[in-house]
Amino acid sequence: MAKCEICGKGVTFGIKVSHSHRRANRTWKPNIRKVKAVVNGTPKSVKVCTRCLRSGKVQRAV
Repeated sequence: MAKCEICGKGVTFGIKVSHSHRRANRTWKPNIRKVKAVVNGTPKSVKVCTRCLRSGKVQRAV
């Protein structure tokens, strides 16, 4: 399962409920991107969620 290496966000489980109230299991997957970021002064490929990218928690390598 994909997991953000910055915040640890992963797959969430729950129940899908239809209009007639039939229930079925489902998953919510995080929006993970593989980006080249600066980690400890060196560029490294990391899996990061888009929320961490947008908020500036990750400095992308050029």
